[in-house]
Amino acid sequence: MRFTAFSDRAARMVRHPGFYKFAVLVAVRFVLSFYKSYFLFYFVSNKLRLFNGLVLFSGGGAVAYADARSDPSSEYAQAGPKKKLVVLGTGWAGTSFLKNLDTSLYDVRVVSPRNYFAFTPLLPSVTCGTVEPRSIVEPIRNIMRKKTGPIRFSEAECYNIDPTNKKVLCRSTIGTNLDGNGEFELDYDYLVVALGARPNTFNTPGVSEHCHFLKEVEDAQRIRRSVMNCFEKASLPNLSEEERKKNLHFVVIGGGPTGVEFAAELHDFVQEDLSKLYPNALELVKISLIEAGEHILTIHGGFPDSASNCVSLSRFDKRITQFAEEKFQRDGIDVKTNFKVVKVSGDAITMTNSSTGEVNVPYGMAVWSTGIGTRPIILDFMKQIDQGNRRVLATDEWLRVLGCENIYALGDCATIAQRKVMDDISSIFKVADKDNSGTLTVKEIKDVLEDIIERYPQVALYLKTKQMKDFLDLLKESESDVVKESVELDIERFKKALSQVDSQVKMLPATAQVAAQEGEYLAKCFNRMKFCEENPEGPLRIRGEGRHRFKPFRYRHLGQFAPLGGEQTAAQLPGDWISIGHSSQWLWYSVYARYMLCISSSM
Repeated sequence: MRFTAFSDRAARMVRHPGFYKFAVLVAVRFVLSFYKSYFLFYFVSNKLRLFNGLVLFSGGGAVAYADARSDPSSEYAQAGPKKKLVVLGTGWAGTSFLKNLDTSLYDVRVVSPRNYFAFTPLLPSVTCGTVEPRSIVEPIRNIMRKKTGPIRFSEAECYNIDPTNKKVLCRSTIGTNLDGNGEFELDYDYLVVALGARPNTFNTPGVSEHCHFLKEVEDAQRIRRSVMNCFEKASLPNLSEEERKKNLHFVVIGGGPTGVEFAAELHDFVQEDLSKLYPNALELVKISLIEAGEHILTIHGGFPDSASNCVSLSRFDKRITQFAEEKFQRDGIDVKTNFKVVKVSGDAITMTNSSTGEVNVPYGMAVWSTGIGTRPIILDFMKQIDQGNRRVLATDEWLRVLGCENIYALGDCATIAQRKVMDDISSIFKVADKDNSGTLTVKEIKDVLEDIIERYPQVALYLKTKQMKDFLDLLKESESDVVKESVELDIERFKKALSQVDSQVKMLPATAQVAAQEGEYLAKCFNRMKFCEENPEGPLRIRGEGRHRFKPFRYRHLGQFAPLGGEQTAAQLPGDWISIGHSSQWLWYSVYARYMLCISSSM
């Protein structure tokens, strides 16, 4: 039983002298919410959208989504039978899609081995009893209950996607399914793949057999039982002190947000609770955090897709990294950087370092948290559609799987393969050159610049660099100067000006924040499918005629949190805003409180 539960920590928070400042912040938010609900002013709604996004934070970023709202375009009902829409997965991406989808427009089938949605950022808190498992789950059928139109759920796993015949093959996950009666297939007109990812073991021997993962609620419960078993085993009278130390050595492999937060939670659990139950064991407890890089919290774990040649979008600031390492040192958590685990056995972890060589470390329990890998079904699907050389499904900016028709992928199982400007430079030049003169005037560039930026977001980032200063000055000066507006560029000068633009392409991190935003975006596209066929609202087609049906997906990074234990949390928000300490912890607690209200209201 966890003695210092969330309620106890919240009580200590209220007694803190600075709590009243936080109360003022909450009061202001309540007033703004009141105005949003009752007056619906346009500017208030937009400001609150940002504020709400900043309040709902996770261990790797801010996450937020809401149920679908009425849209005039959703009144464009499809004539004849409704299109069959199959959704695979009920994680962040799949659930966000369902919550925002107007299900009255489609015949919806949802398939997932998990009949609930889990608030995964709180999984480390579940491992130590700070949060109860039932508090972070929401049954999918509760979400379905609020929807209109035909929507059905099957607790099953999809084991094959057949894009040629537009079918998915599934089997029940209830029981052992030995008789095979639980197998079935579904036809689809549209398929949304949101299957998430699995832990990445990097084919390290012994990891699957001897390490715990932290991806599901069941994983968190197993870790909690294992921690208690280690303490009970260390209390047996026939063990030597060396054997007791081994059983009480807890090793976390992977210094990303999940690994860091679990190590911090475990430290608090031991110091605040287990020390009272096992007073003689406290001095023998050791927590080690092993990281292959130079520092912890440097990069969000994800798929470094070699085919995209992109840079990760989400990194923790070095100030947060330094604070976390110093705090762990004070807490007695042994942080080992530049160590690579090469083997895990039942008794020891083998790791290597350039200076020390190979080292064997005895342990009692190990948690593996080194990023994510691709699920077998996705690997098989990628081979079918000639994406076998990639590590993850590639989609375009509208989340459509490349090489497929009417198949969409989002969340951790996919990544956006942003088109490169230099691949399309000739087409861009042709679209902008309206008079077919073979040269571009500054005015012609200005006329299409907004569409180019919307289609190629790296252009907007590149325009902010020093390399484009002269070009920007020319655009600005030409606003009031007809002569400068007629200055011409040939295609070679145009290519030279944009030659480095693709270096600004960013790869989205594999976080709940990204998945939730993708789900919301795709649902709104489906809600407006018929309307936008007749009224396209996207950018100009660079390699075709007319406009794209929808605006491409654009991720909006709202910030990220790193709970570090001891009532302290590090927060990093856009604009180089860094906060470390108790005030950030209060905001983190508000996430839990708000989410519990959401869960309670849906029951």
